[in-house]
Amino acid sequence: MVVQYQGEQHGKSTTFTIRIIGNNLSKSSSNYQIDLLIGDKQLPIFTTSIHQSLSNCLKEIYLFRKHNGIKFNASSEKVAPTLVPYDLVLYNYNKGALFMA
Repeated sequence: MVVQYQGEQHGKSTTFTIRIIGNNLSKSSSNYQIDLLIGDKQLPIFTTSIHQSLSNCLKEIYLFRKHNGIKFNASSEKVAPTLVPYDLVLYNYNKGALFMA
């Protein structure tokens, strides 16, 4: 799943891309790998490359954004058309973690 946001880092406008890769390793659990990109450049944001929940992935992006002066414009969200419908439902349920106060 790929989601893009317009935003800014330290006052400079740019496009941010969140790439979410869901890896169903078993029927009882899912693992998620997530990448944050500015343009084509991947940011080294993660303390671990695999998370047990999408919520934890998004919280880590939030903390990275807060620490590095990155702001997303929530209304500019664009979701790539090729995705698993369940991933979109799960993302929409958890994306509040990206925009915590």
